[in-house]
Amino acid sequence: MSRANDGVGPVPIPVLVSGILLVIGVLGLVDLALDGPGAWRDAHGIMELVFIFLCIGSALFLGRSWQRSDRSLAAMRSTLEDHREERDAWKARAETLLRGLGEALDAQLDDWGLTPAEKETALFLLKGFSHKEIAQLTERSERTVRQHAVAVYRKSGLGGRAELSAFFLEDLLLPKDVAAAGE
Repeated sequence: MSRANDGVGPVPIPVLVSGILLVIGVLGLVDLALDGPGAWRDAHGIMELVFIFLCIGSALFLGRSWQRSDRSLAAMRSTLEDHREERDAWKARAETLLRGLGEALDAQLDDWGLTPAEKETALFLLKGFSHKEIAQLTERSERTVRQHAVAVYRKSGLGGRAELSAFFLEDLLLPKDVAAAGE
């Protein structure tokens, strides 16, 4: 059985460091006890006591700090996961709405009897591209793009790019509560 599947992994570094410091502290206590009953009163014994307290204190301080960090990291991961779920739900709703808008837009362009090239030009015009940019994107001449744009306006009965955009976007409104908040 592999280690990844049995739930047992390598010892985390914080646990290892804290454990080593605790072992050093305990060994220092043992050494001090073995030195004899009065050993802690001389300079060497006092230095050993300071060293022991530093090791044990550092182990406890680091252990508590790492525990707080682990809790904070777990909370952040939970929040991040919540945000990911929220983002994915929003993307799914937006994709559904955009797909519906795209289908409605496509149906209207079909109703006007546009050719595929004219439909493509109309979509680029709605997105705000210039004739020159559309020509580059579609690998057509700028003159051809202008002719397609004129055909779109003629077949739709609209007077230009602004009217084309207004035709599709005029009824697009913010939700009532958002619009009311902006007043």
